[in-house]
Amino acid sequence: MWKDEAACAAMAEELAQALQPGLLAGHSAYIELHGTLGAGKTTFTRHLLRALGVQGRIKSPSYAVVEPHDVPGMTIHHFDFYRFNDPQEWEDAGFRDIFAAPGLKLAEWPEKAEGLLPRADLQIHIQPPPQVDEGECRTVRIEAATPVGQHALGTLSHG
Repeated sequence: MWKDEAACAAMAEELAQALQPGLLAGHSAYIELHGTLGAGKTTFTRHLLRALGVQGRIKSPSYAVVEPHDVPGMTIHHFDFYRFNDPQEWEDAGFRDIFAAPGLKLAEWPEKAEGLLPRADLQIHIQPPPQVDEGECRTVRIEAATPVGQHALGTLSHG
């Protein structure tokens, strides 16, 4: 549960601390972010990228589909598949190579590329409040599907 953006940022910081050693050692992690428009997927991603050391403006890859980020010692790719609808684009853009390479991959709207993506280490499901007047409170559910994901989930204070 995120009561506000500070709670979102705190969870992103914890997750960054859990993932960073493996990423710096040349390992991979793949995180899927699920939720409706405005749920907080990009906000969480921005906080996670900042916590991992990404400098400068972090923009949503809505139109480009992917935004690469370089941090000393690790590679990060932030995908937004909201407008993705052509499986041939997967091949043409080299996404298979990106997912095969070490580093962190974050994907918003992964269901739009279903069947092309590997199994996620972590799936983060974000649900905004049912009523607008309920403030910024969001329900967050995290599922781990691999040992990498289980380790990361186990380090979170709510996990």
